[in-house]
Amino acid sequence: MEQINGPLQMEHALLFTFLEASSDCKFKDQLHSLQSQQIMVLQGNDDDELQTDGNRSGHFRNGDLGLAPTNEEVIRIIAAQLAEIGDQFDKEIQERVVNGLVQHFLNENLSNEEISRHMSRVVRELIQAIPSDMEQEKAMLVLAMVLTKKIVNTVPSLLRRVFDTTVNYMNQQFHNYIVEMLGE
Repeated sequence: MEQINGPLQMEHALLFTFLEASSDCKFKDQLHSLQSQQIMVLQGNDDDELQTDGNRSGHFRNGDLGLAPTNEEVIRIIAAQLAEIGDQFDKEIQERVVNGLVQHFLNENLSNEEISRHMSRVVRELIQAIPSDMEQEKAMLVLAMVLTKKIVNTVPSLLRRVFDTTVNYMNQQFHNYIVEMLGE
């Protein structure tokens, strides 16, 4: 199981909060279960650095995202705004596109990297098809998160694989943009 720490923590928190804020997210119970499992894994990691104030380095604690309180609030606000945009994009994404991604995620012979490349290709194709006056990076980030929701709404058992793949995709494609957006 991949641990969420360092640079992936921000993407993990943003995707989780986006899905939580999205309308028509049919897997919120499983999402919270996934979050609880992730918290337990991180709490069980004794390799955390002890900070000068006696606390462990920033990881999930007691259900919190492990970020500074202002960062958690910023993530909630931004994720809610992105979820609103996502709800508008949701209607534009055809079922066949989602089903194609579902098939890729169900294919256990494909690596996460291959799936991530396919997801990137689908996002680039969708960005051309969906008219939007917002900056391209933001639209692509929202599309990736909406696709995550739609895939897991279709096949809830794919939650862990889709979530982890999307977090990695977001980190690879949009990390600097997310840092900028969150004011890190």
